[in-house]
Amino acid sequence: MGSTSLLEQDPERDPHQNSDTAASGWQRWLPGIQTARQYQISWLPRDLVAGLVLSAMLVPVGIAYAVASGVPGIYGLYATMIPLLTYALFGPSRILVLGPDSALATLILGTVLPLSGGDPARTVALAGMLAVVAGLVLILSGVLRLGFVTELLSKPIRYGYMNGIALTVIVTQIPKLFQVSIDSTGPLQDSIKIAKSILNGEANWTAFAMGAGTLALILLLKRWPRVPGILLVVIAATVVVGVLGLAETEGVAVLGPLPAGLPSFALPQIYISDIGPLVIGGSAIALVSFADTSVLSRSYAARLGTSVNPNQEMIGLGAANFAAGLFQGFPISSSSSRTPVAEAAGARTQLTSVIGAAGVALLLVLAPNLLRNLPSSVLAAVVIAAAIGLFEVLDLRRIYRIQQWEFWLSMLCFVGVAVLGAIQGIGLAIVVAVIEFLWDGWRPYFAVLGRVDGLRGYHDLKRYPAARRVPGLLIFRWDAPLFFANSELFRQSLTAEIARSPTPVRRVILGAEPITSVDVTAADMLAELESKLRKTGIELRFAEMKDPVKDKLRRFELLEQLGDDSFYPTLGAAIDAYLAEHRIDWKP
Repeated sequence: MGSTSLLEQDPERDPHQNSDTAASGWQRWLPGIQTARQYQISWLPRDLVAGLVLSAMLVPVGIAYAVASGVPGIYGLYATMIPLLTYALFGPSRILVLGPDSALATLILGTVLPLSGGDPARTVALAGMLAVVAGLVLILSGVLRLGFVTELLSKPIRYGYMNGIALTVIVTQIPKLFQVSIDSTGPLQDSIKIAKSILNGEANWTAFAMGAGTLALILLLKRWPRVPGILLVVIAATVVVGVLGLAETEGVAVLGPLPAGLPSFALPQIYISDIGPLVIGGSAIALVSFADTSVLSRSYAARLGTSVNPNQEMIGLGAANFAAGLFQGFPISSSSSRTPVAEAAGARTQLTSVIGAAGVALLLVLAPNLLRNLPSSVLAAVVIAAAIGLFEVLDLRRIYRIQQWEFWLSMLCFVGVAVLGAIQGIGLAIVVAVIEFLWDGWRPYFAVLGRVDGLRGYHDLKRYPAARRVPGLLIFRWDAPLFFANSELFRQSLTAEIARSPTPVRRVILGAEPITSVDVTAADMLAELESKLRKTGIELRFAEMKDPVKDKLRRFELLEQLGDDSFYPTLGAAIDAYLAEHRIDWKP
């Protein structure tokens, strides 16, 4: 009665906050089963309504992102249904909605287009295998508990990458907006080709009017989140084209009838030569997809007072991608536009996604011709509206104001994606992220410390030039781990400070509290440095070194040379010992 009665008393209680949530064994890999076991009938009306609202939005968006990814629109619906059902079983997030995503469109297009040779069947097979690869990468990463890897991408770098993706998506959709045909070679050259095509009179201005009007209305209706703007304008555009016969009289390109029926199991057939590009593209998609999903799931978990396991999130997202690839879909991610729709409509659990998938399935079975008059330019407008939402400008302005070098890192990633392409751009983003990560440790801050009247402790002489120094003593602090990349800088910096000391240095005390690790190269450097200092009559001592770091020095056989008496628990104790040993009368 205990946990059940609590849930019955509080129908708003989160299903993942039950004590049974900490499942063990095989059940911990299937959070959906836990939700089903805890499901309360009082949640059903909300999940049902939210699912029906969601299904109405899933159809036009899924078709639009499929076309943007280079595959026929029907496969966008396949890539919508299957992932929703799979994630409902494997995903840890309560209401996260998965499906085709604008951020992945250019990655998919850039990978499959060069390999397909214009063959639609090959394009579908390659896109499916791309989803399988991305799914396997994500599942393996989740099992190996690599959910932390996206933390390597700092916020400015993520902003730069996503801004580049947004620009690329918009440029790829503009030809469809004007209904012109170009050979895509990159955002910059594509922009020139688009301008030439328009100036040459190739644009269909009726199609452009439909698309531009749709885009304006979608952006306008975003002011009211509860209004299904995309659904309303897509229905309106489809009705107008159908009633006025614009496809026949004005040559407006339309979606056409969708194939009836549901997706079936189909192992994607590829060539051996496709494996390399698919592995690279799938890995890039896995990284981008999880980066977006982890941020979104954490945001909603914080709002709803729940927690999300990032490793299980990887597994859930990977399973959804893997299943999509095996059922004629393509890579998918979480949706920052469809998830709020589900939440606003009252979604309580992943049953909302299941109902949404069922609604899409009913459309394919009962009314496949319902959207045959949907203009291609309107689909392009849907994708462009989503891409505009990817841009981050306001926070970049803040970053420019407080830390300009990180702002320029963001701009570098943005240009990299826009010029080199999405996959090469994410490679650049990863390289820049690693360099940024290493830089703080490679060239860290260090300080010489002294006593400041009126302040407790010892402080940086750069900040307090009037600080008093202990005669014959150099107190040196190194604000980073000691490792191969910065060990030589440490030696040079310490030697230079000894030379700059106003009095001959008799002892160096290393304030080691900020040093969190030491590797073999750094340990050997310390051994050589201590030996050279001792020969010149200078003693090397350590204060506040963490026990795990000291254990490493013992393992590296350095403590035998330094001696246990060279280590002091506090900086004050080390200074007091120096004053006592050398009989120096100095008042702290």
